[in-house]
Amino acid sequence: MKAIRRFTVRPVLPEPLRPLSDLARNLRWSWHTETQELFRAADPEGRRPSDTDPVRLLGTVPAARLAELAGDQHFMRRLAEVSEDLREYLGGPRWYQNQLAQGAELPAAIAYFSPEFGVTAALPQYSGGLGILAGDHLKAASDLGVPLIGVGLLYRHGYFRQSLSRDGWQQEHYPVLDPNELPLTLLREADGTPSRVVLALPGGRSLYASIWQAQVGRVPLLLLDSDVEENAPGERDVTDRLYGGGSDHRLLQEMLLGIGGVRAVRTYCRLTGHADPEVFHTNEGHAGFLGLERIRELSEKGLDFDAALEVVRAGAVFTTHTPVPAGIDRFDRQLVARHFGDDGELPGVGAEKILRLGMETYDGGEPGLFNMAVMGLRLAQRANGVSTLHGAVSREMFSGLWPGFDPSEVPITSVTNGVHAPTWVAHEVLRLGAGARDTTGDGPAGHLDAVPDREIWDLRRGLREQLVTEVRRRLHASWRGRGAGTAELGWIDGVLDPDVLTIGFARRVPSYKRLTLMLHDRDRLRELLLHPTHPIQIVVAGKAHPADDGGKRLIQELVRFADDPRVRHRIVFLPDYGMGMARKLYPGCDVWLNNPLRPLEACGTSGMKAALNGCLNLSVRDGWWDEWFGPDFGWAIPTADGSATDEERRDELEANALYALIEDRVAPRFYDRNAEDLPERWIEMVRSTLADLGPKVLAGRMVREYVERLYAPAARSRRALEPAAARDLAAWKTRVRAAWPQVTVDHVEATADTVVGGSAELGSTLALRVRIALGGLDPEDVEVQVVAGRVDSGDAIAEARTFPLKPAGGHDLEDRWLYEGPLALDRTGPYGYTVRVLPAHPLLASGAELGLVAVPNASTADGGGMLLR
Repeated sequence: MKAIRRFTVRPVLPEPLRPLSDLARNLRWSWHTETQELFRAADPEGRRPSDTDPVRLLGTVPAARLAELAGDQHFMRRLAEVSEDLREYLGGPRWYQNQLAQGAELPAAIAYFSPEFGVTAALPQYSGGLGILAGDHLKAASDLGVPLIGVGLLYRHGYFRQSLSRDGWQQEHYPVLDPNELPLTLLREADGTPSRVVLALPGGRSLYASIWQAQVGRVPLLLLDSDVEENAPGERDVTDRLYGGGSDHRLLQEMLLGIGGVRAVRTYCRLTGHADPEVFHTNEGHAGFLGLERIRELSEKGLDFDAALEVVRAGAVFTTHTPVPAGIDRFDRQLVARHFGDDGELPGVGAEKILRLGMETYDGGEPGLFNMAVMGLRLAQRANGVSTLHGAVSREMFSGLWPGFDPSEVPITSVTNGVHAPTWVAHEVLRLGAGARDTTGDGPAGHLDAVPDREIWDLRRGLREQLVTEVRRRLHASWRGRGAGTAELGWIDGVLDPDVLTIGFARRVPSYKRLTLMLHDRDRLRELLLHPTHPIQIVVAGKAHPADDGGKRLIQELVRFADDPRVRHRIVFLPDYGMGMARKLYPGCDVWLNNPLRPLEACGTSGMKAALNGCLNLSVRDGWWDEWFGPDFGWAIPTADGSATDEERRDELEANALYALIEDRVAPRFYDRNAEDLPERWIEMVRSTLADLGPKVLAGRMVREYVERLYAPAARSRRALEPAAARDLAAWKTRVRAAWPQVTVDHVEATADTVVGGSAELGSTLALRVRIALGGLDPEDVEVQVVAGRVDSGDAIAEARTFPLKPAGGHDLEDRWLYEGPLALDRTGPYGYTVRVLPAHPLLASGAELGLVAVPNASTADGGGMLLR
């Protein structure tokens, strides 16, 4: 029989134990060892893992056990200490408050929007790296005291749970999540009624959502939930699952995240007194519609669309995470148009104005599509990729938005991702004194120089042994799920060996990450796995998107190889990869493998988590590894960039390079032992990874960079745009855009006594004189620059540097202005220069911001490239 009504019965704690409720409701427990150990002590069975959800755990503790704990003086002392520690953590000054006290000009608050958040396995609202990064961003912001508000959606089915069929095919399961059984509280109005946000839909319909709050240390995380009684069945399912449904479904999710998310933030601030955000950070394009809601808010205060757009852009930061156009959400323009205007959101604003923000109106774009990343870039004055290499890839990928500029000048910077050490570093590593805690911005804790080699090696073996136990447990459960009987599974007790070199590979399974590259030469892989003196063992995990049959076939191919009785004790595939598995996998592996197609890995933070535990990286130089690779931290897999256009040939070359590295360098170093049976060189690499690489890959470093390089400048720009300034800036841009077709470089001449026949001496100076037609603009509206540097055989300038030219006199009857300036010739070899005109305004973040530039035509200059000697 089915119940006619469902509700959750919560435990009633004795008065002395009431602080346990506060500890359980703050997700700081997910990275705070002392709180985890306290709840383990309360566990009546004492066998649950340390990261078990305390809210669920308290619901299973019998009343007799609670009474026993209330009378246990030792437990009560521990409870008081941990509660006081949380109180100080939440209320005391941290890095951000110290910066403010020293006079730093920082935003009062920042709103951080993401479609997924991986904070803890107890709140399964993530699918992969984007969500885990967002969760680590919140945790690091909390540790640093950054006044962040997280905004996302609450998916009633989360992301799918993964299992395998008997023949190794991925199967998806979507368990229903009850918010009342999660570490969440419902945001309510002063009268106790649930708070709601409402979106207008076509046809007079409405989309309602409640607001659930997770407390991530000091940071509130607001999650919108459309499964409310006010909604029709179709609207109730908008937040059913992460990355599910067709285009219309995804569009509604992204409208709710962006537009509804801003409304949720306003509601939260109104009810709690939290400072209103001055900066809005869009983590990937999914939440891009938040900019439209902010324009609507400002329009209600009297600003027109263009002026409101300038205010919104000034206070916005956009982070792109994808290095390929296929990874960006794009919608048919008619679908987007149907949801806006007088019959939807933003009534009174023409749909064409909204569409222009996301249309691919540039060379190579598809004008019929609305691109969420393009809208994110057009609605944010500051943008970044997530590693140095990814920043360069992003500038190239989006360069069509800034025509006339070299990709290197596209205004997209980079902030390399980091990971939250207290979440990902094993307790044993922290106790060694090697873990980089970085909870206050002070960098790594402890010094490894004094730690004996034997202690480091015994730690590594102990972690490997824990992984072996975990793998066998999970593998047994997986095979039972695949239909195997207990009598068939005795072999699992011999799977993996705690004394064998262990390689880990775990991530999502799109084709570019090349899950099966290791299978390219199966005979050679078997030889590596079964080597008589230098064997290796491999633990693999990962999920393919439910709609990606290609990815599922890759998993099946790997599983079938791992099922082979000849090698199944040396290579395993573990289904249902998630945070719980990852916390065991990273510390237990000796080597972390990553072999994507370069440069398609935006960052690849799994290798960072492994490194924080003393695991060495074996990776293609992509993402963060391209930036921080060093021979003391691991090995770089050579790539066939540009030398092999055939995919099969490229994979063959790179697979052979991988096999050779393992066979000739990695495995021999692991098994090269001294008289005390210690691999001295390997241990030194572990020591260097922990001490030198660890501090670089921290989320605390990342969040501090966001604050100093992006959030603080955005807040200053936003404060400068009071209504009058915003109107003036919008009017100035309109005037400049209208006049720009008439802005030309009429004549360029250069004189120097030492130039002879196109050659000049190093150290000489060119005197440049340039005539510019400004098309009715004033000199203060523009900047005239000389761009100079080495030139290639096609006269393209590389390693360019810019130098300003100054007005040298008034304009003539034809509205031409004279500009002059010196150009010092300080480099030898083929050298050249050009001149350009850019818009200039004190409220622009970059000269490229408007995407406007005027350069000479072929007949303008009397000189060009020259050879310096």
